[in-house]
Amino acid sequence: MTRLMIAAGLLLTSTLAAAGSLQVYKSPSCGCCTAWAEHMRDNGFEVEVHNTQNLQSIKEKAGLKPGMGSCHTAFIGGYAIEGHVPAEDVKRLLEERPDAHGLTVPGMPAGSPGMEMGDRRDAYKVFLYGDQGVRVFSEHP
Repeated sequence: MTRLMIAAGLLLTSTLAAAGSLQVYKSPSCGCCTAWAEHMRDNGFEVEVHNTQNLQSIKEKAGLKPGMGSCHTAFIGGYAIEGHVPAEDVKRLLEERPDAHGLTVPGMPAGSPGMEMGDRRDAYKVFLYGDQGVRVFSEHP
């Protein structure tokens, strides 16, 4: 069992390394975006943060439709990551490599990574979106 766990860890490490660094675009004044970037670092991602006042053009590049946005947009391994998506979901995306633009958590749900509010935890969904439409990728209670 230990060898299997080590092998899985090495595979995940190589998957993250192959994907490159997570490029995060956020407003210079947004603290929750900074907290999300730290969550990603804490979970093994190399993160580069880019502060910008023009997030709309970044969201258009990510292929986001109205109502699917949040406060920051990131890119890794050919995918867009919008909002407070948990690291475990990004790792799964990079492992499975579905045909999609990326993942999004619309809005800013309490209790999602970077949006910690004590014991408050709102249920939320992570959506996979792309040319084939939008579907639930994961749910977080």
